Amino acid sequence: MTAPQPDTAASPQWRDFYGQDRFLLLSGLAIVIGVISSIGAYVLLMAIRFFTNLFFFQSLSFVARSPADNQLGAWVIIVPAIGGLIAGLAARYGTEKIRGHGIPEAIEAILYGKSRMSPKVALLKPVVSGIVIGSGGPFGAEGPVIVTGGAAASLLAQAVSLTSVERKALLVAGACAGMTAVFGTPVAAVLFAVELMLFELRPRSLLPVAIACAVAGFLRPLWYDSGPLFPMTTSEPTAIAIVSAIAAGLACGALSTVVTRLYHWIEDGFARLPIHWMWWPALGGLVVGIGGYFQPRALGVGYDVIGDLLANNLVLATAASLVIVKAIIWAVALGSNTSGGTLAPLMTMGAGLGVVIGRWLPGADIQLWVLVCLAATMAGTLGAPLMSIVFAFGLTHDANAILPLLLGCIVAYAFTVIVMPHSILTEKIVRRGRRIYREYGVDPLEQSFIADVMTREVKAIEAQLPIADVIDRYFGSSQSQRAYPVQQDGRLLAMVERADFLNLDAALLAQPVASLIAAPTEAFALPAETLRMVASRMAALDIERLPVIDAPETRRLVGIVSRSDLVKPRRAAYEEESQRERFFLTSARWPRPGARDADE
Repeated sequence: MTAPQPDTAASPQWRDFYGQDRFLLLSGLAIVIGVISSIGAYVLLMAIRFFTNLFFFQSLSFVARSPADNQLGAWVIIVPAIGGLIAGLAARYGTEKIRGHGIPEAIEAILYGKSRMSPKVALLKPVVSGIVIGSGGPFGAEGPVIVTGGAAASLLAQAVSLTSVERKALLVAGACAGMTAVFGTPVAAVLFAVELMLFELRPRSLLPVAIACAVAGFLRPLWYDSGPLFPMTTSEPTAIAIVSAIAAGLACGALSTVVTRLYHWIEDGFARLPIHWMWWPALGGLVVGIGGYFQPRALGVGYDVIGDLLANNLVLATAASLVIVKAIIWAVALGSNTSGGTLAPLMTMGAGLGVVIGRWLPGADIQLWVLVCLAATMAGTLGAPLMSIVFAFGLTHDANAILPLLLGCIVAYAFTVIVMPHSILTEKIVRRGRRIYREYGVDPLEQSFIADVMTREVKAIEAQLPIADVIDRYFGSSQSQRAYPVQQDGRLLAMVERADFLNLDAALLAQPVASLIAAPTEAFALPAETLRMVASRMAALDIERLPVIDAPETRRLVGIVSRSDLVKPRRAAYEEESQRERFFLTSARWPRPGARDADE
């Protein structure tokens, strides 16, 4: 018989969402974090400009200039090596946490470091990244900005009395606010958090992230031009564009797989070198310099290059060489564990691929396919299709691109999910022996209540019974149950276990069992509580069963729940995952007209 459901009116725990009592505090902190991350992003971008002028033009200036315009000739080869050497020294004598593109380190801090990041990361990451990218490193500013904003938010969170989960929300809020400050794409930044960093979708984490991104979005026009970064408008795609979007998605999925595996192959190669890792960025910088000598537009952040690709201003040969050179020097530089971001290089490679294949894809302008390939390459490489779709729209505000973006990004994402076990953001963490699981789902324990699984026929001990009688009646050799609730005048006192009666003095055996209970227990469950809440409580208390009472005021015993009861919903979930059923049967197996259902 189905257990009666708890009375929702008398059950304040029964809510769609939890943690609302902390929303105000987290929202206030998120506003501060949005401001700090925006300032940090501005400082980093100015640092990149400063070091670009210093390394390539020997001038002290903050004017935006491209490394491709340098007049250094062959001397350009050693410039990225100098930046890499500085990065290696800073990582060795500062902190190793500044190595790499930063997002895996942020994810690892979230999942395994209780969302704690050090002040050294917040200070060194933007400076070193500015030097590396300013010296020609083929990276974007977004990775270092994400780490810098996350580190600053983590430090603020550590200065306030917060839980690890709340620190995580603020760390991600700072990271995504920094991304918003760079690209002006707040909605995409929120989706970036949902798909890649939060590992949950709850109001307690979504609200701070959204607020911080909104603040960064409102502040961005104070330092940059308002509007999309790469405004464009394409013609509305025709029906044949469906085929073209699928083809573009497959090509981008293949590109994502190639560059990811190339990067990890090169990283493994650096690990086998018989020299200290401090020198790796300098060696990688030499390769970057050689590539920059033959293709100068592959150096640096390359936002101007992305704009030219989206506008189809580059000829086919230039675009093809740019994709090849950018992929190689980016994989080498990133494999050397220097400091830099991944989004801008992926955008450049994807847009370049779009220029190469877009002229043969029917159904829309070539510019549309450049944009689709840009987004689909990000979707496949990062494993974040929703973020990539909204990100591409936020960069251009091209409404006609939505459907091709949706199909192209999903196809690229499906391609890499099938052929690669891990994305470029999680492979490094997995190689360190950490388990990363990125699928979201509602926990079956969250959908079931204690009233559904508890044992209602409970054998309880009366508090006035002598201890000797309790031992003989409840904990004798023939009794298999190890614990019982104790009640007095119909109110729960505590749970007693067999161990409580071991080695008692003989003089105590005549005393009532209530003499062993110092105070009424606060370890109990309520019928309207979810199994997840009670499972967490039992794990924290390290106990195997809890008494169930109707309410804290009355403490009337209504049941008992054990660990074995908590796994019952998992049985149904397992059946849904593993059992395959067919409902459309042959005519011979349909029930005869007028036949009654077996369940009636």
